[in-house]
Amino acid sequence: MRIIKIILAGLLAVVLLAVIGFFAFAPAFVEKSRNAVAAHDPYPVSDAARALHDQLIVGDWHADPLLWNRDLTQRGDYGQVDVPRLIEGGVALQVFTAVTKSPAGQNYDNNSAQAFDNITALAVGQLWPIRTWNSLLERALYQAERLHKVEAAMPDAFRIIRTRADLEALLADREAGKTVVGGILGIEGAHPLEGDLANLDLIEAAGHRVIGLHHFFDNELGGSLHGQGNHGLSDFGRAVVAEVAKRGMILDLAHSSPQVARDVLEITDIPLVVSHTGVRAHCDVKRNFPDALMQEIAATGGVIGMGYWDEVACGDIRPAGIAKMIVKAVEVVGIDHVSLGSDFDGSVATAFDTSEMPALTQALMDAGLTETQIRKVMGQNMLRVLRARLN
Repeated sequence: MRIIKIILAGLLAVVLLAVIGFFAFAPAFVEKSRNAVAAHDPYPVSDAARALHDQLIVGDWHADPLLWNRDLTQRGDYGQVDVPRLIEGGVALQVFTAVTKSPAGQNYDNNSAQAFDNITALAVGQLWPIRTWNSLLERALYQAERLHKVEAAMPDAFRIIRTRADLEALLADREAGKTVVGGILGIEGAHPLEGDLANLDLIEAAGHRVIGLHHFFDNELGGSLHGQGNHGLSDFGRAVVAEVAKRGMILDLAHSSPQVARDVLEITDIPLVVSHTGVRAHCDVKRNFPDALMQEIAATGGVIGMGYWDEVACGDIRPAGIAKMIVKAVEVVGIDHVSLGSDFDGSVATAFDTSEMPALTQALMDAGLTETQIRKVMGQNMLRVLRARLN
């Protein structure tokens, strides 16, 4: 009997070690495979490009590091965004987006809202609080809490931007020579509202200011670009859009169906954003809205955020390739309506991380953009929309 107890104890120890090992190492393994940065020699950056970059307000409309359990106060050796690397890259403003649901087998063509949800598995595997395991709202609130903890741990280097006054204070401090990064919270898809408009109050109170309507599946608001039928806005979707427009929030059309985008254009008079995308004139794929629709969105005074991954860039995702895409976007929608929207840490492979943003400034110079044009693309256009929308 004693031998059996010893064997059982040994088996239990093995199982416990396996479980501990899984929770300790599996999530990091998954992220390394999902957010890879291609091996490369350092990108050359001239003294002139470095000097210009140091003067820029660099802003990025979309990144998803809150989805992963990395400590964003520390410089990571994998993934694409954390505060030290934002500082190295000279980034002033970074939108941190909460991802709350993602269907298994996700693709750009057709996804069912009933498919197995990858984020549930990730929440359990990363030992997020139990309240997040079956609530999309709680996932959005928890990811906001994570960024608030970063702010508390790095008060001199990082702060969350909630209001126009917060934004202007950050810009003034940077102008005075302080090294500080501003983070803006957002949701990738408004399904965390869970069909209840009152939950927008909780989302707003948590600090979220960028409201995407959809992700990879149709939801209570209407059709996704990757859903089942190019559905437009539902009555609930129209109510949410109207409420977002009344508040100090930014409306993001990335991942929404073209019909949803057209419906939003009909019922709003605010500058709209497509936070992370490409343009069809450069990369003719479904993921990028038709150029004529992009031009309508730009005409609201809004901006189109250029992503850094292959599926929207169609090929070269080095800084030179992204610069080429940006030049084409400028031709399509105009210099006042192109921004940056990396999708860093959004389960995309890239050829550079946020610490290497000076290389993009160099690439834009090499592509023939003027200093004034580079300033607009790298951040001034984003600032204009933020100033127009934040209260």
